[in-house]
Amino acid sequence: MHPHLHTAENQKNCADVIAALDECHARGFIHKVLGNCTDAKYRVNMCLRAQRLERTRQNREAAKEKRKHIEKVWAEIDANS
Repeated sequence: MHPHLHTAENQKNCADVIAALDECHARGFIHKVLGNCTDAKYRVNMCLRAQRLERTRQNREAAKEKRKHIEKVWAEIDANS
């Protein structure tokens, strides 16, 4: 399962591959069932995966900075106690 495709972030970064998948799906049910949209779906998944990995990296960096700040505050509290 993938996240919603209509979000602003997805439309900004993956608009071209999402549009290709929508176009493929618009060709009809039989077209999809025969596996003709598999490549487009794979490209959408890879684009969304890249976004998720980047978000994860940014969150990890933010958590490290927050942790450093918390440790600094605790060190100051311990030094003043």
